[in-house]
Amino acid sequence: MKILVTGARGQLGTDVTATLKERGHTVIPYDMPDGDICDYEKLKETFAAERPDGVIHLAAYTAVDRAESESEICRAVNAQGTENIARLCAEYNIKMLYTSTDYVFGGRENKFYETDDEKAPLNVYGETKLEGEEAVKRLCKKFFIVRISWVFGENGNNFVYTMMRLGKEREEISVVNDQIGSPTYTKDLAPLLCDMIESEKYGEYHATNEGICSFAEFAAEIMKAAGLGANIKPITSDEYPTAAKRPHYSTLSKKSLDENGFARLPDWHDALARFVINAMDKDKT
Repeated sequence: MKILVTGARGQLGTDVTATLKERGHTVIPYDMPDGDICDYEKLKETFAAERPDGVIHLAAYTAVDRAESESEICRAVNAQGTENIARLCAEYNIKMLYTSTDYVFGGRENKFYETDDEKAPLNVYGETKLEGEEAVKRLCKKFFIVRISWVFGENGNNFVYTMMRLGKEREEISVVNDQIGSPTYTKDLAPLLCDMIESEKYGEYHATNEGICSFAEFAAEIMKAAGLGANIKPITSDEYPTAAKRPHYSTLSKKSLDENGFARLPDWHDALARFVINAMDKDKT
């Protein structure tokens, strides 16, 4: 297959691209500065020239707090950019896989959200990702919408790298303990996304590593895995105000994976341990 990957140089895009190539697929990387998903005419030219068999759409505006003051830019990328891709996938009658977020849910209930549960985003980022979902469903017949959360990979900035850096600089780190979710390692997620695009099991999915935790619990495990001695001080979200509100409980049900024969991802503790080993090995080279 020939797969166009947006955001191909990002932390998830890097692993998706590598996995596709390992499986013998041809990858068309589409990333800034040359590949702007907001430029419909440029996208149209690329589709006409390359004739992809499918698209894995990973490019997104992900600065959650900054999105509150840059809502127009965020919406242009996450909503309009996604609609541009969906429109062309529909025109060429090809598969589209779109990664969305747990932030489309309100997180006010202590429950695992099902794919069809009510959406109630609390911030601009979540709103625009939901608008992207709606465009995909409105325009495409052959689509996968995959909601993910708390993503960390070796090729980008993320919470794990931040905690490892702070763990070397400080004796104590304050981290919120009332936001509950599931970490997701890109090296585990990438093969699943490739399994999906190779299939015709279209629909909405949730995909994270197994298990749940608070950010404070996640941070404490990062210190342990990295052999760092910093103490993690649990605090409430009210004690650490941010521009964007975040859901307090945004855990995602994997029922859709089970029903369609896709394997669940490993436990997040196992994923974190492998990430830390790989990150440390990377530092040595």
